[in-house]
Amino acid sequence: MTTPYTLPPATVQDYARQGAVVLRGVLTPNEVATLARGIEHNLAHLSPLALVASQADDPGKFVEDFCIWQHNPDYATVMQHSALPRVAAALMQSDTVRIYHDHLLVKELGTKQATPWHQDQPYYNVAGRQNVSFWIPVDPVPLESTLRFVAGSHAGTWYMPRTFRDQQAKWFPEGTLADLPQIDAHPEQFEQLAWAMQPGDAVAFHMLTLHASSGVGPASRRRVFSARYLGDDARHAVRSWRTSPPFAGLADHLPDGAVMEDALFSLLTIK
Repeated sequence: MTTPYTLPPATVQDYARQGAVVLRGVLTPNEVATLARGIEHNLAHLSPLALVASQADDPGKFVEDFCIWQHNPDYATVMQHSALPRVAAALMQSDTVRIYHDHLLVKELGTKQATPWHQDQPYYNVAGRQNVSFWIPVDPVPLESTLRFVAGSHAGTWYMPRTFRDQQAKWFPEGTLADLPQIDAHPEQFEQLAWAMQPGDAVAFHMLTLHASSGVGPASRRRVFSARYLGDDARHAVRSWRTSPPFAGLADHLPDGAVMEDALFSLLTIK
């Protein structure tokens, strides 16, 4: 029998302070296999929300897809019945845990496309501080291909969300949010966190934590599943633009400022 994952108390404190922590062995080998099976099924049956995030001349391919868990039993099993909901509650310091959405991120062999520095929450339709995203690879991820985070950048500032390829402001109007700091130009000013990872590991991070990643080499494939959860203070933030991911028609029955009580966002039982 596999020993249940135990979250060290210091990790909860680190999450609150840093906005990102690594969780070693949070998923069992069976759960990793389940997730890998779900990813392969997803890649073979991409949804209308799927996109190719790499350039046409990239020697590899960066594929993303969203909001699949209700149609993918393997995703649903991991999101609902693994240690993730329990760990999410502890990290968020929340009595409740809701599924927000899932996000597939696969960089095939030799993909050069980098993921630029950004926060996630400005792209979303949700307000509140109690949230967590788990970035879960089912392949080994070396340090040079992993996610990097700016420690403490979840403190409250919202930075302007932009398209990754051409840096267009398609969400908040230009000038209404702060521009991203020049992290790579002044690395000495920003404490960065990054971890090499093995299948079963995950990184947990706040939706306002600045993060980025590089491409992958010719000998590595990086299949990642992200599971995103909301806590007690999460509220619907109705936007006049198409959020990423979009939830078409949600504003018709879930008003601005409402608790995220909808079939899309299942309230989970914490075990």
